[in-house]
Amino acid sequence: MSTPIPIGSDTLGWPLPAALHTITVSLPTWSDNVGYLSGQTAIVDSMSTGYPRFFIHRSVQKLAEVCQERFGFTGERCLLCPTQKTAEHGKIFIHNQAQLTGKPSDVRVVYYVIRPVGDSDPSSSFKDTSSLPTVSQSTPPQSAEVFALFFHADTYKVARQFWQNCGLGISSRYAEHCLSVLGIAGFPMVQISEFLRACGKSASRTFETDLIPKSLDASELPLATGTDAKAALRQRIASCLVRDESPAGAQTNVSEDDVFLFPCGMSALWNAHQLLLASRPPEKSVVFGFPYTDTLKIVEKSGPGAIFYGHGRDCDIDDMDALLARKVAENPSVPPILALYTECPSNPRLCVVNIPRLRALADKYDFLIVIDETIGTFANVDLLPHADIIITSLSKYVGGYATALGGSLVINPRMRHHALLKEHLMSTFEDTYFAPDAIVMERNSRDFFERMRITNANAEYICNFLHMHSIEGGASESEGAVIKQVLYPKYITPENYQVCRRRLPTGELDPENGGYGGLFSLTFTSLKASRAFYDALEVAKGPSLGTTFTLTCPYTLLGHYWELTWAAEYGVEEGLVRVSIGTEDREVLLRAVDTALRAAKSA
Repeated sequence: MSTPIPIGSDTLGWPLPAALHTITVSLPTWSDNVGYLSGQTAIVDSMSTGYPRFFIHRSVQKLAEVCQERFGFTGERCLLCPTQKTAEHGKIFIHNQAQLTGKPSDVRVVYYVIRPVGDSDPSSSFKDTSSLPTVSQSTPPQSAEVFALFFHADTYKVARQFWQNCGLGISSRYAEHCLSVLGIAGFPMVQISEFLRACGKSASRTFETDLIPKSLDASELPLATGTDAKAALRQRIASCLVRDESPAGAQTNVSEDDVFLFPCGMSALWNAHQLLLASRPPEKSVVFGFPYTDTLKIVEKSGPGAIFYGHGRDCDIDDMDALLARKVAENPSVPPILALYTECPSNPRLCVVNIPRLRALADKYDFLIVIDETIGTFANVDLLPHADIIITSLSKYVGGYATALGGSLVINPRMRHHALLKEHLMSTFEDTYFAPDAIVMERNSRDFFERMRITNANAEYICNFLHMHSIEGGASESEGAVIKQVLYPKYITPENYQVCRRRLPTGELDPENGGYGGLFSLTFTSLKASRAFYDALEVAKGPSLGTTFTLTCPYTLLGHYWELTWAAEYGVEEGLVRVSIGTEDREVLLRAVDTALRAAKSA
């Protein structure tokens, strides 16, 4: 039996799906989103959970309260990290950002060894971090440990940027493990019914909908250990990336040893940036095209900074080429930039930049290219000819069921810096992916290709309908058209997307895969029409994407609420509505979309 998906205007704050460790939450109306972002008390208090980097899970909050009570000073707050290394990174990040914003910048790290109830060794509970060994999350079940970052309460908003941007905090499952070791009632076997009641939700409520997404096969048991799950995930990702007919052991093929797992996608990207900063001459990096909000922030705040080409046009490549040539002329002894970051396609505009031209510049000027293919997915795009490092948020399409986070970093064996990067990462890599999270992710990812084939077909079917009703597609505003553009790889920079589409060894398109993906965005002729469409669309609504169930959000509000004017300069309009299509019956989806479109036209 599938987990219920809360749909409807009265589902504010419900987890999506209604599960304990879900990674998204219902924000069913436009005004709910505005209320949440602006901090309206009634809206915020209704939230049972949220996307984990933006909303700290209640189990993590509870453990932070325990640490606060035991080790905090008056006027302090704390965030929790899984290892000393991540905590030290957090300490530096928070200190530097606090200084830039004029907030108190003192940060201290408390190492908390959590023992079972009745343990009589008080010295094991609190230690100075100055001479501690690096630890991993291979924690025995009878104990646990966290590294608490303590800082002035006035610095909390700055500290939360570390939690949000870098994705290095502890997971909700790990917090529950810690709470269970402490003997706190209800952990780790918290029931979803108890969780919902604690959040003010009716545990007996049912949801009536014709939208039935694909569910996990209950007969497929999860792997027994985190080690097995991580090995299976790495093998699965590597096999997704092998396209050619080379022998299995060929050096140009990705192997599981080239795949590194992290607790979430942003953690993978942050670690990629740290890898490049540590292994190459530290220079500024280019962010090319308008990316997911935290990608730009990571590059701006870590290391020398970012050069931003937000439009990602061919003329911007010309400008960048000229800039790099000038920098080389000034100092030919070092590469002019460290790396270039881009997405394929981009989130939320679904653009693909001219990646072959960027690859040519990378070879000419000796910088590296990091591509986030989360939106395109392993099933649809092939970036091995172009990228030095490929980043994926496994939490999205690969995981699919929205019950676990995960991220991957692949070092491309085809590129000349492969050996250097791999050697450095293997010598510094710290496994912070908590075993129970990896076990859930591995099970969820088993039907990834099957889900993507359904999602690809559903999204193209819906987008064909919407494009026909858009002004760009030929509909007339004078005759009631309210959609300006359907932002979808089939219509947006299609020639660049074709270059990256997954193909057979013969060069022909893969008939089973290589689709356009499951994500698209809509722009409207007025903010009023955007709101009406969003409010009337009877699907799940909340942050995230790539779920088995269709999920929509007013992306620009959620990602850029405090910088709407800046985002609009790059074509990311305030009224943009992003839709992640799921695995439901496409005719049922079409009826829902058509109803919402009629509401937008009547607004």
